[in-house]
Amino acid sequence: MLKIEGLKKIYHMGDVIVPALNNVFLEVEEGEMLCIMGKSGSGKSTLLHMLGLIDSPSKGKIFFKDQDVSKLSESRRSKIRLSQMGFVFQEYALLPELTAVENVYLPAKMLGRWPSEYQDRAATLLESLGLLDRMHHRPRELSGGQQQRVAIARAMVNKPEVIFADEPTANLDSTSGKQVMDALRWLNEQFGTTIIFVSHDTEDKGYAKRIIYLYDGKLSEEEEG
Repeated sequence: MLKIEGLKKIYHMGDVIVPALNNVFLEVEEGEMLCIMGKSGSGKSTLLHMLGLIDSPSKGKIFFKDQDVSKLSESRRSKIRLSQMGFVFQEYALLPELTAVENVYLPAKMLGRWPSEYQDRAATLLESLGLLDRMHHRPRELSGGQQQRVAIARAMVNKPEVIFADEPTANLDSTSGKQVMDALRWLNEQFGTTIIFVSHDTEDKGYAKRIIYLYDGKLSEEEEG
């Protein structure tokens, strides 16, 4: 489903050059639940953003479903992100003025789908994630774990082929974190959705079917001893 070849990412901080990814090769199969682990600053979030077409590489190629997407215009990348990918961020990224169900169906509304279609799907997703009784509450009325499950429902509303989750449990207590990871695993097992998540929490890696490690921008299949 996803493949990267010789990926490099360099950031320029004034006169300082900061290499974030260094010649990374990776293939992700359809239906995987892949965990990217590494210390803070290792490049794991940068790699996730590359795979999710949020950022562009300094060098190398990114293939999504056998198409080279590394040089596409931002408008075409945006369309792929909206229609075929879903995203779950560490800070939830919910709009505070919208209810839970409105936050969930917003991406479908942006694609121009019929209201009856996306409203029903949003409600069904929230029910599946144990949030039917909270669907008309705004983010400030929800716990952190509930907000993150709303974010997962939002990521699923357009029936994406892959979901990217960046430290989805970082701001949660252990109980809420387990609920969020259980929800991601349920999506992977129930719908075959490819899940790629970043974490530095050793508890989270137990949910993955495969784990890769990043050390100073370099990829390894082995945990650092």
